[in-house]
Amino acid sequence: MSQFLDPKNWTGLIRTADGWSPGGGPALAVFDKATGEQIAEVGTASPADVARAAATAAEAQRAWASAPPAQRRDIFVRATEVLSEHHDELAEWLIRESGGIRHKVEFELFKSRELLLHGASLTTRPLGQILPSEPGVLSQARKVPRGVIGVITPWNFPLVLALRTLAPALATGNAVVLKPNPHTPVTGGVLLARLFEEAGLPAGVLQVLPGDGDVGNAIVTDPGIAMISFTGSTATGRKVAQAAAPLLKKVVLELGGNNPYIVLPDADVDAAASAGSFATFMHQGQVCMTAGKHIVHRSIAEAYATELSVRAQSLRVGNPAVEEVHLGPIVNRAQIDRARRIVDDSVAAGAVVLAGGGHEGPFFKPTVLSGVTPDMPAFTEEIFAPVAPIIAYDTEDEAVALANMGEYGLTAAIRSGSESRASAVADRLRAGVIHVNDQTVVYETWAPYGGMGSSGNGDAFGGPADPEGFTEWQWITRRAEQTTYPF
Repeated sequence: MSQFLDPKNWTGLIRTADGWSPGGGPALAVFDKATGEQIAEVGTASPADVARAAATAAEAQRAWASAPPAQRRDIFVRATEVLSEHHDELAEWLIRESGGIRHKVEFELFKSRELLLHGASLTTRPLGQILPSEPGVLSQARKVPRGVIGVITPWNFPLVLALRTLAPALATGNAVVLKPNPHTPVTGGVLLARLFEEAGLPAGVLQVLPGDGDVGNAIVTDPGIAMISFTGSTATGRKVAQAAAPLLKKVVLELGGNNPYIVLPDADVDAAASAGSFATFMHQGQVCMTAGKHIVHRSIAEAYATELSVRAQSLRVGNPAVEEVHLGPIVNRAQIDRARRIVDDSVAAGAVVLAGGGHEGPFFKPTVLSGVTPDMPAFTEEIFAPVAPIIAYDTEDEAVALANMGEYGLTAAIRSGSESRASAVADRLRAGVIHVNDQTVVYETWAPYGGMGSSGNGDAFGGPADPEGFTEWQWITRRAEQTTYPF
């Protein structure tokens, strides 16, 4: 194995403008999600470390923003090369630290490369426009970096969900202070620090500060940090927004989802069950885009439930580091207990377990529930585990109402034998992302991704949203000659 992520170079340390150095917080142990074995130890920051990072990042950002575009572009190109050179090593870390299966990890590394190339492309985009003006005056509207951006990321896709902010933020001339999730501080933090270090990013432009909620709060409330990008639960997202509000700083939130997967009566049941299985069971259901409620027409609900159950029972569950499996471990015991509580309470209320329903250690079995109704926890709550609740409906109006029920509005998907029929339903859904004749877990680097309702705050990540989100407008005029006024 290469020495790219050799722990001796970063164990117990954080990445600041001074390089790898001890942080003011306690050491944080990192565990293999399948075995519980400790695999690393990272340093953590203190609120005082955050204040220093914000100040030094602001200084580094000014020089970074004025660097030639080609220089910034080449750093992103080099980062893609570093990612490829150490692919196998990074894949092993992602499997063990995030609990992802090989397919998930390969997808994450592929999309990470795309995001770095996306960042490279942003470095040479036009920065504004010339506005109409009187003779002798040059009037410009231009986009300028926001300054220092605080990024707080989740654990489920630690690399991609950090890079989707880091890449455009850095590419548009900002500096970043990153707090990775405590469950994945290596692949969500150390890896990124090393990646850009090897690529030649100047010191201080990216600083990585693992830590707990106090560190996150310090990032959100530091007056030297101009913008916050947070991906995580809706409950925590509300706290982030409240803490940032007095400072009037921009906050971009991508939060929870309880995503509907609608199957119309003319859909191919086998194809729909195949897509529905992937949408709920991919990465153990620990994806914000997971299909959380399968809304199926009553005429095919039983056939769909049978097909979905057969698929669920055929999926292999185990340790992805040592065997080929479809599902790996759940992130921690608290999440297992939560999923089990939702299943048990829904069964007590009348739902029927057709497959799975329990767990063995950290491995939750792919679960299918039929007979679910809107008053059950399996319908109302975001489960974040491999549980597929099936809800039968009779009319399209009822399907739309069920899909739109609740506070979330992240993703949705509709299956039908008629694209026009499915599209008509799609036009009535309240969600930031909608897929016709597909499933809910779809991600493209160049597409804007964000939620409605309690799934976000109206902003998006990706594609055309990035140049706008990580810069702000500035109007500047230049007169060829000085002028006077009648005062």
